[in-house]
Amino acid sequence: MYIFQDKHFTTVIIRISVALSLLFLFVCNCYSSTQQDSESDSLMKKVESMANDSLKVIALNELSLSLWDTQPDLAIKYGIASRDLAISTKFYKGVATSLKSIGMGYYAKGNYFEVLNYWQQSLEAFDSLNDQAGVSNMLMNIGAVYYSQGDDAVALDYYLRSLRVAETIEDEGRIASLYLNIGSVYLNKSETHDLALDYLSRGLILNEKFEDYAAIGNASVNIGEIYYLRNNYDSALYYFEKSLLASEIDGSTNVPYSYNNIGKVYTAREQFVSAILNHEKARQISEQINDNLQMAQSYIGIGDAYRLSDRYQMAIEPYKKAEMLSKNIGALKELQEVYRGLSYSYARIKDFSNAFEYQTELTKINFDIYNAENDKKLERLQFSHEIENKQREIEVLTKDKLLQDLEIQQSKYITYAAVFVGFLFILLAGGLFNRYRFIRRTNQIIKKEKKRSDELLLNILPAETAEELKDNGTAKARSYSNVTILFTDFKGFTELSATLSPPALVKEIHHCYMAFDEIMMRHGVEKIKTIGDAYMAAGGLPKPNNTHPIDVTLAALEIRAFMDKLIKDRKKQGKPYFEIRIGMHSGPVVAGVVGSHKFAYDIWGDSVNIASRMESNSEPGKINISDTTYELIKDHFVCSPRGKIAVKGAGEKTMYFVEYAIDSILQPQ
Repeated sequence: MYIFQDKHFTTVIIRISVALSLLFLFVCNCYSSTQQDSESDSLMKKVESMANDSLKVIALNELSLSLWDTQPDLAIKYGIASRDLAISTKFYKGVATSLKSIGMGYYAKGNYFEVLNYWQQSLEAFDSLNDQAGVSNMLMNIGAVYYSQGDDAVALDYYLRSLRVAETIEDEGRIASLYLNIGSVYLNKSETHDLALDYLSRGLILNEKFEDYAAIGNASVNIGEIYYLRNNYDSALYYFEKSLLASEIDGSTNVPYSYNNIGKVYTAREQFVSAILNHEKARQISEQINDNLQMAQSYIGIGDAYRLSDRYQMAIEPYKKAEMLSKNIGALKELQEVYRGLSYSYARIKDFSNAFEYQTELTKINFDIYNAENDKKLERLQFSHEIENKQREIEVLTKDKLLQDLEIQQSKYITYAAVFVGFLFILLAGGLFNRYRFIRRTNQIIKKEKKRSDELLLNILPAETAEELKDNGTAKARSYSNVTILFTDFKGFTELSATLSPPALVKEIHHCYMAFDEIMMRHGVEKIKTIGDAYMAAGGLPKPNNTHPIDVTLAALEIRAFMDKLIKDRKKQGKPYFEIRIGMHSGPVVAGVVGSHKFAYDIWGDSVNIASRMESNSEPGKINISDTTYELIKDHFVCSPRGKIAVKGAGEKTMYFVEYAIDSILQPQ
């Protein structure tokens, strides 16, 4: 009997009590692995002695979920017992959860066919209960199975379906996880790296809100990997360092992985001393936590740094240490890198005998990797084949059932009247079906157009303002006690525009503004508008926060770094270029929507005017801030005082130039 459906708080308290009690019993009874069977039987008897069947189901499920990764067979046993009891007592929420628990046990055993079998049943059970949180959870779990089997297309379909449900119920925690999962799928192909970057960035922002440092580390390292593959080493380094900080806070074993990635970036930038130092840090930590894979990668990184800096003799020793570790753990990819490095290094010091030996080993390992990848492909094909067979079995059973039903119907309709009634029924059903198809197509068109209009609205307005506008037809102006406003302006824009064709000028501006938009999104800063060559943004709205001065300053530093690199590239190519001035001020504003046909989100107040004056009094390549902003960021950034400067219409204002972040992890690269 299910008695907790409308008493959520009571349910939670009882479940916690039951779980803690059973956990205590489990720990006390599991001190010896040789007594596992008798202890399981004893524990089952104690559960069976409970008076309330619903509590038994909950208790068995809690035990199953606590054991799935360590004792999967026992987890499956408890899950099946929980399911059978839940079915017999019509405790349907317990049935759905039990099916999930059983699937978890099979997941640990690597039996993905059974995992899908139970999780599909669990999905249907949650769906029948209209438990949208459960539906989203199971869709995501099923997607993870297909992802692990290399079927990215099906995995992505399940992840996106899960995301739609999670967004409907506003489950931000699951949304944050799904952003990272979807980003990981898109990460597998270079042509979808832009989509990967989009979803991973969204996931990073949400997980930073929840302070989930494990997820922050995961998102950051994947974003860094994209930038590394694009040879954007400055951004890659920024995100790898962000991943390192998150891993250290979380106490994760991924710390050496982050150090190795940072080392790779320094090697690519030919900063070999920094590269070796970071790989050495990774090696030391790997040794402490007994992570032989990361230790091998550390030695490979050190070897690469020596080899690429032409110190071939010094590269040999770390490569050989990496070879020994990689052989012990069967790390084929690492052995491939080792043999490639050793073969090249020996060849450069004219030790052709060893060079030939390791070239031969490289050929062998390439063949082994090829075979291993083929084995994985065969496993995936077998997995797909089993799924298809199961679907065909279901189709055959359904077809047989339809044939049986048809025979029964034919035996009933033996008169002309029955045939006539049946004919009328078919006509009516056909009409209704056509009507249904028409309505469905119409709804799809309406839904598609609504989605397009929503996307357009979100490109113009902040999400909260857009929702208010859709719900009420208007959006009220709001006062903010403190935000940080940023203005940028291109020096020499008028002169340069005279030398460029209109399409070329627009292309230049568009290239810069696209980069600025991405930077703002990454730092949680709201773009307000562009006016010609002026770009305006603000932090601390539409959702107020306390980090806006730092967020906007980091965005400003990253814009400056982007423009510095762009100018260097243009100079090398002998092309004209823009220089940028940046100004910032913090203070109160009023924000809201203006216009009735072409909506625009804007902000007003003296603070906006002062921020604009900070920009006009800045210098090319500089970030000029007011004393108000300086007081808010001085503990985090090094700033150069400029003294008091006369400002048109505002008297004298104390100003500072922002130089760089004090904390190296904050420095945009």
